[in-house]
Amino acid sequence: MRVFPRFKFVSRAVHEEQEGEHEGKRNNYPLTEGSLCTSLTLTVWKKSLVISCKGFTVIDSYGNLAYRVDNYILHPNEVILMDATGNTVLTLRRSRKLGLVDSWFVYEGEMGKQGGRSKSCKSKESPVCCVRKRVNILDGKGKVQAYVYRVASDSDKRHAAFTVEGSYAHRTCKVFDEYKKTVAEIKRKEANSKDVSFGIEIFQLVVHPGFDPSFAMALVLLLDQMFS
Repeated sequence: MRVFPRFKFVSRAVHEEQEGEHEGKRNNYPLTEGSLCTSLTLTVWKKSLVISCKGFTVIDSYGNLAYRVDNYILHPNEVILMDATGNTVLTLRRSRKLGLVDSWFVYEGEMGKQGGRSKSCKSKESPVCCVRKRVNILDGKGKVQAYVYRVASDSDKRHAAFTVEGSYAHRTCKVFDEYKKTVAEIKRKEANSKDVSFGIEIFQLVVHPGFDPSFAMALVLLLDQMFS
């Protein structure tokens, strides 16, 4: 089932995460269709691999680098999610429209500086989805943090494909699809020792079967821009 028809990564994907079976094996990210049949747990560290940058480093359950983000300013209008080798997976751009709603568009691949397609890389000119921060505090949906909308048609723009609920500030969030099924979770990382605490800079991203880890990580980045 494809949630976004043009978004090849948001689909049923395969990653068999069985203890001891894949020792020493590196996973390729983003995972492709047919590569995720069990839940995948990623460790997210809010720290860039580049000393002069603000960003994220994402490690898989085998200790391998899965994703990286390097931002040169704290609240940029564009955030690029890269794989372990530095290739652009998704480009996230803040909407330039004036207003109180913090909205971001998600594009496949790398975009040109003027918002069009870069000649040197593969990408789509049109966004695959829009993520909007919830701002109406009187709508009776106190747990909702953000909505994810399709952008294919006007009707898609009115009905959220995914809803993020919880508290990103406390690293306790769940992503629900339109049928209220949990597809991804943000959790505090628990230490083996009671004397050790990871705080909120290191946490876990749990991706459930059928949801793509690249898109789940993109939601983490947007929540961080909206609520940090």
